[in-house]
Amino acid sequence: MAEQKSAMAKPIYAIVGEFDDTETLVEAARRVRSEGYRKVEAYTPFPVHGLTDALDVTDSKVFYITFIAGLIGFASGCFLEAWTSSIDYPMNVGGRPYISWPSFVPVAYESTILAAAFGALLGMLGLNGLPRPYHSIFNTPNFDRASQDRFFLAIETADRRYDPDRTVDFLKSVGATAVSEVEA
Repeated sequence: MAEQKSAMAKPIYAIVGEFDDTETLVEAARRVRSEGYRKVEAYTPFPVHGLTDALDVTDSKVFYITFIAGLIGFASGCFLEAWTSSIDYPMNVGGRPYISWPSFVPVAYESTILAAAFGALLGMLGLNGLPRPYHSIFNTPNFDRASQDRFFLAIETADRRYDPDRTVDFLKSVGATAVSEVEA
């Protein structure tokens, strides 16, 4: 009978602690990181000063994607103008050369900005795994208040330090007012 019950149990996504204020959340995040947990995420209704440092959030790769997309846009703009003015539709205006870099500046600049903007948008969406209409964290009790006045700290079961009982006790010890298991 016990084997049937464990076979029917749904997998757990994370253990989530609910906090009342930002100071307790930031201190809990520091203690969670110092304890060795790495797959940790915080959910707050507004940006909390010091939380990214406490969680040791690293810089995003969006910067590199944006830079590479900007370079591609610049090269594309220059190529388009060079090809158009010297091969596709060459016009000798006032004795100037066909490929004249001062006249290329506006188009190259604008194509750089356009490609970088699209690169930033698509890179951000791709790295965040968006669009995602459903996530397991939405199953957390009271999680609708994460956009109002509550603060949540989730430790995922994929973390190498995760232990169901120890993680629940640890979140309670760092000041969580409520701790719950969230099904995947």
